[in-house]
Amino acid sequence: MKLLSDASEYALRAVIWLAQHPEEPQKVRDIAENTRAAPGYLVKILQNLAKAGILSGQRGTRGGFTLIRDPDTLSVLEVINAVDPIERIRQCPLRLKTHSERLCPMHHRVDQAMAAVETAFRDSTIKELLDAPGHPRALCNELDEMADCLEGGVE
Repeated sequence: MKLLSDASEYALRAVIWLAQHPEEPQKVRDIAENTRAAPGYLVKILQNLAKAGILSGQRGTRGGFTLIRDPDTLSVLEVINAVDPIERIRQCPLRLKTHSERLCPMHHRVDQAMAAVETAFRDSTIKELLDAPGHPRALCNELDEMADCLEGGVE
């Protein structure tokens, strides 16, 4: 079981890439190449992020996508919720009548774990993912940039 869907993973990678390149709109093919995402699938995700007010998209030769939310205040949860919200357990997935009033201990624990994940993502900003000291810089893999990749900060 994966914690995040492919859509959520792609959305986070795209937002991080755009936060690292705020100077001009980025083309879908460039975002896809640098985030290792499938371009056809990525464009739908970028459109959802634009509908959510996280990105701006412009058509044309000078067009592309731009991050319009401040990475300092944009939470990881907002990005995830824009494309594929985390599912909480509101009722028994097995539809057992004896569990109609409250969840069984197993599903209750799973829901508590999902609540903790939601809280962690709500409390994490895109800026924090960009500036994590002691970690390689997000999406950085170029050998000629290795010193920058290991610094863990934005340019």
